[in-house]
Amino acid sequence: MKNLVVINGPNLNFLGIREKGIYGIKTLEDIKECILKKANDLSFNVTFFTSNIEGEIIDFLQKCYFDKIDGVIINAGAFTHYSYAIRDAISSINIPTIEVHISNIYKREDFRHKSVIAPVCIGQISGFLENSYILALDAFKYYFNK
Repeated sequence: MKNLVVINGPNLNFLGIREKGIYGIKTLEDIKECILKKANDLSFNVTFFTSNIEGEIIDFLQKCYFDKIDGVIINAGAFTHYSYAIRDAISSINIPTIEVHISNIYKREDFRHKSVIAPVCIGQISGFLENSYILALDAFKYYFNK
């Protein structure tokens, strides 16, 4: 059984409260339940980490290395667009990582069109609300079985 982690960055703890027209009505807890159900169907163990603090996300990514995690799904929130430190952490741990976004970052403000972490991830999924995470789980099933 593969061990995956789902990392959520800044302001994602406010899902269901913030900008419902962009991020939908589901809370982060609702999304976690959907992820766990799908992960169970795919025989993945999933743990979650959420932080509004860049350094805590980096520390957790490094912990994933030592814990020998098989894959990372990360929604880095706004850090996606400027955190070279998170980019370097993803690159250094050498764990397959999929970047996800609830909204379609390419249909939003210009500054959101650039992801500094995408080049060190195996893929990026955006624009499917909570289903972006589900699609990432499906992508890992494919990735591990190729």
